[in-house]
Amino acid sequence: MIAERHSLTGPLGRRLLAAFVLVALSSVAVLTVAALVATDRGLAAAAQQDRQRVAGRVASAAADAYALAGGWGGADLTAASTLAGSAGARLVVFDAGGAMVWPGHGRGPAMGDMQHMGTAGPVVETAVTAGGRRVGSVRVAFPAGASSGRTVAWSWVAGAAGAALATALLVSAFVSGRLARPLVVLATAARRFAAGERTARARLRAPGELGEVAYAFDSMADEVARAETVRRRLSADIAHELRTPLAGLQAGLEELRDGLQPADASRLAALHDQALRLGRIVQDLADLSAAEAAALSLHPVDTDLSGVASAALAAQRPRLDTAGLTVSTELGHPAPVFGDPDRLHQAVSNLLANAARYCRPGDRVHIAVRVDGDDAVLRLADTGPGIAPDELPHVFDRLWRGRGAAGTAGSGIGLAVVRELITAHSGTVGIDSPPTGGVTVTVRVPRSGAGLRSPAAQRP
Repeated sequence: MIAERHSLTGPLGRRLLAAFVLVALSSVAVLTVAALVATDRGLAAAAQQDRQRVAGRVASAAADAYALAGGWGGADLTAASTLAGSAGARLVVFDAGGAMVWPGHGRGPAMGDMQHMGTAGPVVETAVTAGGRRVGSVRVAFPAGASSGRTVAWSWVAGAAGAALATALLVSAFVSGRLARPLVVLATAARRFAAGERTARARLRAPGELGEVAYAFDSMADEVARAETVRRRLSADIAHELRTPLAGLQAGLEELRDGLQPADASRLAALHDQALRLGRIVQDLADLSAAEAAALSLHPVDTDLSGVASAALAAQRPRLDTAGLTVSTELGHPAPVFGDPDRLHQAVSNLLANAARYCRPGDRVHIAVRVDGDDAVLRLADTGPGIAPDELPHVFDRLWRGRGAAGTAGSGIGLAVVRELITAHSGTVGIDSPPTGGVTVTVRVPRSGAGLRSPAAQRP
């Protein structure tokens, strides 16, 4: 609320408003000057045409008087003078030799009329013709001063300019607020988020790119909050996983130190098992960290996913046989991919180890590799106890173990490692468990290696 109320007082709001006002003032000033100049010229042209028409009518009346009298000597120029007077003008008539014949007679114009002509406004001179020849001229002097039409036009232009300027100022203030307010709200939310308030969000609707930026910020904040939640949960899970073997190892060593238990082979073997479990957890965490950074350490080459799966199965065969599982394969057809064979081998091995860990003696495991369009697809299916539907979305989470894994050794990191390794190859991994039991894991790896980069290209 504070940010919205003071949005226009911020630096950006003031600068936007000043810029818009400057543009509005400049535009209104230019348009006003252009309108006034154009109006003035238009009115001047119209007035000049009116004066020309008046002078023409006066010249025609003078020509009629000349023709009727047979010369300027007896010509009655009263009608011509009346026409000029009706337009507020003064009339002077000259004969063909330039002598003034109206008002008065004789050579040269009267001094008073000449003075009046000199102080008058616009003067229009038109020839007088009679019988097809020029017999003289009329000079019509109009009064000086702007016409009423010009005054009215200028007042309209000034009024329109004032209205346009007021509208421009209002629109500028509105647009400045619309642009500045989302940025102020976004900046406030960012400062709150940086100060540790992880629930701070912009949550605003803004036009165009501003709305996209606000949405991107909220999405980023959600992702950061989720990552922090996962990190805290991961730290707690790691502490829990390490606490149990460490506590058992510490208690056993204290018993040996205090002489409460004999240091026989069975007791040392139990302590050794605790140390091995602790080492496995640390190794699993190291594998996960390496898998998360796999994109920076991949060494992709042209390889065969079927061959990688066969090698991984051969390495895990003793473990599968010990678990009492029946294994069938469909690995006879090559599935060329561009990837890191060691990382792919690690991913397939983790899937097979998971099957050996959670399946029951007598269950079946089937592994198949095929080509599907631009992808090589590995499918590993077992007939084990399966996974509850509400647990399926969490199977790839770090250190997550389902309800059915309480009595099974493991740290809950294997599938997380698989996901990171396959993702590093621009591939996908999915898991499905029908209500009838069993688990099916499907891995898709692009055959072209799209998104992969060679180690040389990865170096800065």
